[in-house]
Amino acid sequence: MDRFAGMTVFVKAVELGSFSAAAEAMSTSPQLVGKYVRALEDHLGVRLLNRTTRRQSVTDFGRGYYERAKHILAEVEMAEGLAEETKSVPTGRLRINAPVSFGIRSLSPSLPEYLKAHPQISVELTLSNRAVDVIDEGYDAVFRTGELGDSGLIARPLAAYRLVLCASPAYLKTHPPIRHPLDLQQHECLGFSFTELRTHWTFDGPEGRVVVPVSGRVMADHGEPLLCAAVAGIGVLLQPSEIVSEALASGDLVGILPDYRPPTRPLNVIYAPDRRTTAKLRSFLDFAVAKFGR
Repeated sequence: MDRFAGMTVFVKAVELGSFSAAAEAMSTSPQLVGKYVRALEDHLGVRLLNRTTRRQSVTDFGRGYYERAKHILAEVEMAEGLAEETKSVPTGRLRINAPVSFGIRSLSPSLPEYLKAHPQISVELTLSNRAVDVIDEGYDAVFRTGELGDSGLIARPLAAYRLVLCASPAYLKTHPPIRHPLDLQQHECLGFSFTELRTHWTFDGPEGRVVVPVSGRVMADHGEPLLCAAVAGIGVLLQPSEIVSEALASGDLVGILPDYRPPTRPLNVIYAPDRRTTAKLRSFLDFAVAKFGR
């Protein structure tokens, strides 16, 4: 058995949760996936997966083996990627991660332009608002909002994220007027689960910076559900301009407190310093800066 192939199939089966899903992703059959995993188990003399007719689960040994195998496969991919440095044409697979709303509203509509310009590049895009581990999870490039800690990662700064305070006309008609940020303490504020926006909203106005404790009945880890709630008149929304721009243009939402501006949030595209800047990575970084830069 080709142990490298067996390791690859096993990692894919763990990540996708079933032989059939792994088979579909690898353009093969579930039977062949199962054959590879069983051959790998026979070689190791240890069971990697507990399988029933309805589900599979990873054994304790299998979990440890999966983590080691994942790193080995990533190292092999990086080693093979060294050849790209000698190529003038970007080629290969890019693994990219981005925040959900930015990924849906800005990055996804722009990716076809990049792919058309680089026909030998393939892209694997994941969207999540959690802070992914660029190195351990094997990403080539990650878009991240907010201040960056001292992580040792390399960052390319992009245009800052601008937040907009708004609500529906129906909500504003049936609730007390909002003339100052502190008035928000008496209102339903739609909470974003990540960062300080969960509990505090900050504004810069005529008297300087104002930090307002906020609360409400709705909390979500994506901006889209909060947008739906705001349009339905459930509460006040503070989200990036790209999420609310269409609703503001249609009149479904209206801006509030124009004299008080939420501070902008940094947006960077980051990558690991030990990732060699191959032609494919360099081409994407240049594209991201040109498309979303200052």
